Amino acid sequence: MPIKQVKLPDIGEGISEGEIVEWLVKEGSYVKQFQPIVRVLTAKATVEIPSPYEGVLVRILAKPGDTVPVRAPIAEIEVPEAAPETTGTRRITAQVEAVETEKKGPQEALVKAPPRVRKLARELGVSLAEVKGTGPRGVITEADVLRHVEEAKGKVEVKPAPPPVEAVEARVERVPLKGVRRFMASRMVEAKARIPHAYIAEEVDFTELVRLRDSLKAEAESRGVKITLLPFIVKAVVKTLREYPLLNSSLDEERGEIIVKRYYNIGIAVDTPQGLVVPVIRNADAKGLFQIAREISELTNKAREGNLSLEDVKDGTFSITNIGSIGTVFGMAIINYPESAILGIHRIFDAPRYVEGEVKVRKVGYITLSFDHRFIEGAYATRFLVKLKTLLENPVMILASDEEFR
Repeated sequence: MPIKQVKLPDIGEGISEGEIVEWLVKEGSYVKQFQPIVRVLTAKATVEIPSPYEGVLVRILAKPGDTVPVRAPIAEIEVPEAAPETTGTRRITAQVEAVETEKKGPQEALVKAPPRVRKLARELGVSLAEVKGTGPRGVITEADVLRHVEEAKGKVEVKPAPPPVEAVEARVERVPLKGVRRFMASRMVEAKARIPHAYIAEEVDFTELVRLRDSLKAEAESRGVKITLLPFIVKAVVKTLREYPLLNSSLDEERGEIIVKRYYNIGIAVDTPQGLVVPVIRNADAKGLFQIAREISELTNKAREGNLSLEDVKDGTFSITNIGSIGTVFGMAIINYPESAILGIHRIFDAPRYVEGEVKVRKVGYITLSFDHRFIEGAYATRFLVKLKTLLENPVMILASDEEFR
């Protein structure tokens, strides 16, 4: 009977590789088509990969902990007959990307890389002939190019003599960079390499918003909802994005086009024991305050338990990081590529401020915006942040319909 290879499928969202977490079946097991056979950790979530064939899993090629490029074989299945791989909505399909080859250098060495990787290399000034490919059959991936750039930055002309190995090893702990943290590191390098970040900040008087939140606590609890300031901020962000849509867009570098999204999937950065993840409140513009609060709580719990699905983290259009929940007063976040901006919410503290000619204690905090300066001007981003500040300081405008203030 013929043997079919199971390859790590292209699951989209710019994901180029995955880490094998757990095999759900053992070698020698009979599997059905579409049956989940392995859990894979990607840059965004842990996903279950279904079998494209029915038959006996005769060999596992990638073990838990292995990092595998997209389209690389991970297992072999003995099938009853040579039936082609089928498609369907329940299956993650692999999309084959053409790989170009070109001759480089005096030795006419063949360099294999897809067009998008070649474009990235040109933008970063990298010679692909110097990059080692880790993809199938030596194909160079985007991660390979970015890794080459980082390694080049670390090279210096003269290196000081290292201390004795024994002395160093006695005082250090080596922690493998793997799992969510490894993917996060790769995404951060990609974001900073591709996007020229610009930053602005505003001080916000949260006093009235805190009062409104406090007045709704009892009603929220009666519905089993924990109400924080974050759901109000999500609704305020959506209202402001309607007026300033470039902050809810991305740049198609290949076609030279700005893709303005007319839907609002708001990512919420969550600090987990495994690393930073960004689950998404989908269609936030169509949801009420308590519904958003409930989803934030549910997604946060799933994130910290490591149970997010790809659907929970894909297709974000704008992200919010609530850094202040940990304690910092001020900071600037890295954009969640390929989005165009990210909002930082910082710790709220009591501070004296002039209000109607009198000094009063107010609930004050800073909000920051990191944005893509390739196509978003500073004045445009500033107007966005000033409008957002106005809504947060006048929370009745957050809950009212958009038509009320036109």
